[in-house]
Amino acid sequence: MRYAEVDSSTPVITDVTSRVEERFCTLSWRWPEGVQAVCIHKTAAEDRESGEVPPPGMKLYTREEYKANNGYRDRLEEIGLVAYTVYIRLTEDGETLLVRQSNAANRIVVSAGKARIYYSILQNKGWFGKQKTVHMAITAEVPVPRDVLCYVKKRGGHPAGKEDGVLFPFVQDFAAGRNVLPPIEIGKEDFVRIFFTDGRKYGLYYELVPE
Repeated sequence: MRYAEVDSSTPVITDVTSRVEERFCTLSWRWPEGVQAVCIHKTAAEDRESGEVPPPGMKLYTREEYKANNGYRDRLEEIGLVAYTVYIRLTEDGETLLVRQSNAANRIVVSAGKARIYYSILQNKGWFGKQKTVHMAITAEVPVPRDVLCYVKKRGGHPAGKEDGVLFPFVQDFAAGRNVLPPIEIGKEDFVRIFFTDGRKYGLYYELVPE
């Protein structure tokens, strides 16, 4: 299998659209005359093309299946932005060819939604002494790498952002479900909050929700 050399006579995919309902994505597109099958590749939107032919995870989909299902229906197990690329599948001298379109008209990006990360912070003050104990828990819908989150300590009030105080990284990844963290000791006038380490980046994939 290899990519076809594309010229003005090569059939191409156009008018790719998507519809997402209850974690299922349905794709539709315009089929060129005479094309009986395509290959569909799904990947994270930020991933670059691997260069492998065919790309890993490619699925064959026929025109008959498309008509029977009113499109291509796929379950979204991912979070964040997902890209689908529809390649026309041709046969030439017994060899399978894929049409790689330089205009990206055969590619569409779909939002698979965000996974929720719930967090709780409980502070226990002693009657005497200069410190208090903080108990933090993270409850995640999916596994979350440690570098997604951080906590910030500020004296005299709650931190407004990750730069508003002293930032501390977490030292272990978070499993799906409830993760109870070891308690920490802070000063009586200190306060702690949890933030994304990079809100612009990780906000595409996760929603941070206080319990």
